[in-house]
Amino acid sequence: MARPHAYRTEAVVLRQRPLGDADKICVLLTPLRGRIEAVAKGVRRPKSRLAGPLQPLTRSTLLLAVGRSLDIITQAQTLDAYPTLHDEIDRLSRALYVAELVDRATGPGPHGGSLYGLLQDTLGRVDADQSIDLPVRWFEMRLLADQGYQPELGRCVHCQAALRPDGNGFSGVAGGVLCPACRSAVSGRPLSSRAFKLLRCLQSAPYEEAARVRVDAALARELEAHLLDAVQAALDQELKAVKFIDAVRAIGGSAPTAPLPGE
Repeated sequence: MARPHAYRTEAVVLRQRPLGDADKICVLLTPLRGRIEAVAKGVRRPKSRLAGPLQPLTRSTLLLAVGRSLDIITQAQTLDAYPTLHDEIDRLSRALYVAELVDRATGPGPHGGSLYGLLQDTLGRVDADQSIDLPVRWFEMRLLADQGYQPELGRCVHCQAALRPDGNGFSGVAGGVLCPACRSAVSGRPLSSRAFKLLRCLQSAPYEEAARVRVDAALARELEAHLLDAVQAALDQELKAVKFIDAVRAIGGSAPTAPLPGE
């Protein structure tokens, strides 16, 4: 069967980079083809019809012509522009972090199905929900499971002892929770009983149930630190968008600011 010369797909634009004077390469996540890179010709010109639908953090329907090395985007129509997300820098910083996670965690190939739906749901929540951080924590936990790095929250990841609520630690490098006896030996970060409970909730309960939990600034800060530790250990690299989130917080964006235990 002859290979088609063009195909249509839904996609979320993760990022762009310039190509020549007028073009850009768009990094896309699609439901069936996974992560792909494609050329948008003339998109940097002022009157380009492709510019809006190909903005990063936009979900669009695209028509692509098959190219020798990179496919070429010939048509684009916006499905969801996530307007609040683009207008508010707090929300934008979280969404860029989520997009970077997807970009770093995926390679070329048809494996975008479940992750595409998760990304779409998360961008919608960051765009619309009152909480902008809990959707990101939910996303991190699901991404870790998708990549085969789900944190161990049932038993000590070092000695396999059953875990009690208090005195534990967390280590992204070790792969989960450490009991009090192993915490110092494996150099785990202190894990409060509230954060332990919420991590378990994020891992096993529907998002709607997790969203009902009251999360104050101290708990939000601790939860963020633990899951960032796990994500960066799984990807084996630091994430650029983390610095952007920190910069947004430094200029007065809404954020958890209480120090972590032990800091």
